[in-house]
Amino acid sequence: MTYVVTTPSFHGPLDVLVQIVGRHEIDLLDLPLAPVVDEFVAHLVDPVTVLDPNEVSEFLLLAAILVELKSRQLLPVPEEQDLDDELVGWEERDVLLARLLELRTYATAADHLVALIESADRSVRRQRGLDDGFVAEPPDLLAGVRPADLARAFLHALAEKPTALVALDHVTVDAVTVAETVAILAQQLPAMGRASFRELTRGLGTRIELIVHFLALLELCKLGLVDLGQGRTFGDLEVAWTGASRDVDLGRIDVYEG
Repeated sequence: MTYVVTTPSFHGPLDVLVQIVGRHEIDLLDLPLAPVVDEFVAHLVDPVTVLDPNEVSEFLLLAAILVELKSRQLLPVPEEQDLDDELVGWEERDVLLARLLELRTYATAADHLVALIESADRSVRRQRGLDDGFVAEPPDLLAGVRPADLARAFLHALAEKPTALVALDHVTVDAVTVAETVAILAQQLPAMGRASFRELTRGLGTRIELIVHFLALLELCKLGLVDLGQGRTFGDLEVAWTGASRDVDLGRIDVYEG
């Protein structure tokens, strides 16, 4: 910066002054900053001076640097504290915190005891105990037990436990399969031509046989050997044989389980 300042200890450009102060060649405490600012303000208000924003901003930056450096020297510097002294303070704080936690534990226990005492005050203590001479004797668990009873109990404990049997009399065993029923119907239907499902299942005694016959008819219908029809809702199922041959490929029949 070309602006020249004049002080008792320096005369020259302001940026040079900042450099000299930074190198500690001039004691900043001996350098008054107010006259420097006053001279620059007087320079700005001079009618002959042409105001340059760059020059003003640069002066403000350099003046701010000088003010900050001087304020740091004027403020008191804290003395260096020994690390051991600082640790002692931390130890005292930890001890105090431990005592506070201990006191809180005692306070909580005292509150609990107070609650128990208040609860006990609501009860009435029994004034009279057991009569003198009263003796409570436990019962004799072996009274009336003979040696033969003990031997019988011992043999019963050592005896092998019977194996639990699962009853299977209610389980239905398929006596006939769908494939076998398809082969039987393939032999009967060509001679009958047309029949109802009721006629085909007449004489069957179990439900599983009815289900197997129905599934067999569905297989024959899928193979294109029979036509199924029902004249009305919930009416009899009519079965008509349409196959030209009685030979049925049992390998193409689905296997039903369950």
